[in-house]
Amino acid sequence: MQRRYQHILGIMSGTSLDAVDFALCKFQGMKPGIELLSSWQASFPSPLRKSLWKAAGGEATSWETAQLHHDLGRFYARHAQVPEGSPRPDAAGLHGQTIFHNPARNSPATFQIGEPSYLAAKLQAPVISNFRAGDLAVGGQGAPLASMFHLNVFAQPGKHVAVQNLGGIGNLTSIDARRSGSPSILAFDTGPANMLIDRACREWTQGRLSFDRDGAWASRGRVNEPLLRTWLRHRFFARTPPKSTGREEFGDVFFSKAQADVWRRHMSDADGLATLTALTAASIANSCTAFLPSLPSRLVLCGGGARNLTLRRMLREQFERRSQSLEIITGDDLGWPVSSIEPAAFALLAWLKLQGRPGNLPETTGASCAVQLGSVT
Repeated sequence: MQRRYQHILGIMSGTSLDAVDFALCKFQGMKPGIELLSSWQASFPSPLRKSLWKAAGGEATSWETAQLHHDLGRFYARHAQVPEGSPRPDAAGLHGQTIFHNPARNSPATFQIGEPSYLAAKLQAPVISNFRAGDLAVGGQGAPLASMFHLNVFAQPGKHVAVQNLGGIGNLTSIDARRSGSPSILAFDTGPANMLIDRACREWTQGRLSFDRDGAWASRGRVNEPLLRTWLRHRFFARTPPKSTGREEFGDVFFSKAQADVWRRHMSDADGLATLTALTAASIANSCTAFLPSLPSRLVLCGGGARNLTLRRMLREQFERRSQSLEIITGDDLGWPVSSIEPAAFALLAWLKLQGRPGNLPETTGASCAVQLGSVT
């Protein structure tokens, strides 16, 4: 491996639209070995966040979207400041901000904004971006793409491990290495993770809260089981993998209907939030039961939702209801801070691109073949 591509900065901003996560990683060998050197986060200022919400909701004009594309690129570059004492990045993997994702097989499309040229100029290094389109071009969903990282970092010989990311959307990677040879991999989106919870927090506090810290608000509520069962009848949950989803299915329209359901039943805000949190937990447990050949012995949680203690409790309860026991831990327990895993995944995809190696796993995205992902700036 060329030494100049040893240290790579990964940058990720997800559908929760709360902040940008950065992870500086060191790559060694051809497997490769991946070491986290440093990680940090930059919160979106309110005006930029509002513009991103507008674009993601399909309400921005082409002029506004073009301006936002460059404003966001400058924001990424401004905050790509590695901590003192850390090595200078040799390259960067920039996911960008998804404002549209439609994996429909007849006319798929995905769109991430955030002009990479500003970051390339700041780092004086190549920036790899636009990762998802390459997978779409060969028949894939363009998601999930973090599975390659999960395989490299969390696989355990002789064991079946699953990794559940809890960003705006939840996605699951199952890595079954109990048999000799290559592990059996399956990955797909499980549905909303933080997206609806965060939206409720903003709407029901007039913007004073942007998320439910530690799940404290939901912990004071009671789950409305009949309403939960109604929400779980959404067509996405029954769809078989490979599958991916986003704001198009669980954004404004779904939230408006869910909010109306809560109000119609005269539920308290705490009860509504508890039921939305239970939707995330139940959809994950249902996905494991319905789509995995067997239950993993360990479930590793990552992403911001891994810090939601109520969600973690509800997950355990969902598996206990099914008389299924498994170890539920977080990335922190394995030396990977929960907000560093997604940006580190795109650092890996950038490294693979620079090595001329495929970045997708066809068995997880539904692509017809493995291909290199990303464009170099």
